[in-house]
Amino acid sequence: MVQVPVEAYDCDVLVVGGGIVGLSTAYAITRAAPGTRVTVLEKEPGPARHQTGRNSGVIHSGIYYRPGSLKARYAVRGAAEMVKFCAEYGIAHAVTGKLIVATEREELPRLHALVQRGRENGIPVRELGATQIGEYEPEVRGLAAIHVGTTGVCDFVGVARQLARASGAEIRYGARVVRVDRRSDRGVAVLTSGGDVVRGRVLVNCAGLYCDEVARLTGDEPEVRIVPFRGEYYELARPDLVRGLVYPVPDPAFPFLGVHLTRGIDGGVHIGPNAVPALAREGYGWGVVHPRELAGTVAWPGSWAIARRHWRYGAGELHRSLSKGAFLQAVRRLLPAVEEADLVRAPAGVRAQAVLRDGTLVDDFLIREGSRAVHVLNAPSPAATASLPIGREVGRRVLSMLGSL
Repeated sequence: MVQVPVEAYDCDVLVVGGGIVGLSTAYAITRAAPGTRVTVLEKEPGPARHQTGRNSGVIHSGIYYRPGSLKARYAVRGAAEMVKFCAEYGIAHAVTGKLIVATEREELPRLHALVQRGRENGIPVRELGATQIGEYEPEVRGLAAIHVGTTGVCDFVGVARQLARASGAEIRYGARVVRVDRRSDRGVAVLTSGGDVVRGRVLVNCAGLYCDEVARLTGDEPEVRIVPFRGEYYELARPDLVRGLVYPVPDPAFPFLGVHLTRGIDGGVHIGPNAVPALAREGYGWGVVHPRELAGTVAWPGSWAIARRHWRYGAGELHRSLSKGAFLQAVRRLLPAVEEADLVRAPAGVRAQAVLRDGTLVDDFLIREGSRAVHVLNAPSPAATASLPIGREVGRRVLSMLGSL
């Protein structure tokens, strides 16, 4: 193998993506191996502009996720670490707890299954009857509920900014990756949209909505495609109707949690998300269409398999997207007092959902390695909650890779 002088590299580790996972990875690497030179390339003018900064801000407990999965282990661990991190650095946060409410009899077995799953994941839960729901949320109605005390909210953008500062990494904003030249004996060179060439010994792909494209630019076939789903939110004009966090019982056949109510750290209450296919990777509205990206989604066989498998669910989501009245009816299942005038449009988010060729929605976090590269290929919710453990895991793999060069 050709030995390349250290001074020929701009950094040891080149991280693509300045969201919370990429910045947590940079933070984990420099904490575990001080002196490691890390550069983060982010195409936006600042950090956390997409999934990190466009979600409901919930610190998830981990109750929903399959016991033993990365999501379950990292969410439970990450929730406690996130609260500690926010407290240490003075970042706005609160441990509020949340209710998961069954409003139909057929939901009761699924609610009980969540109680069992929560206990398997080590999460304390309290089962509530219909009359006990009002102790937590006087305006919420349901047949039964569970209270999860470890759920909270925080400012994930503030967390991302602090990770960037504390990592000591060089952060280059406005640096979109347009080409990657990887050579097993020489490292990785990245050409950015500004015309700069940045050379590193190892590349870490935390590009979120574009992670599959970055993997292919690197020369690795990810075997998944990112299919973007837009999450549409409303803000509640009468936030006094909701004290904390209220969720429906989720459908286990789909990765979304349903329309829920979230009182954020600013005191406002967000309602959503409604999940619909986006017509671009950054398709934050129906008017945003990128033909090349849409063609890529349509050409992936998994997209058609999803449509066939989940068309009834998708039709309901589309109906709620196009009809405020339909969205209102979904909210009223939990909060009967809400009126149409109480719903005010709020900014949308886009979920980067990895999909296999057969249409399977990748259910767990997905991290894969290539020559001189580590790719984070599926890190939607609860990745913000789990970002510190995810960063450590990616960092561990990177440092092992560096040690073998």
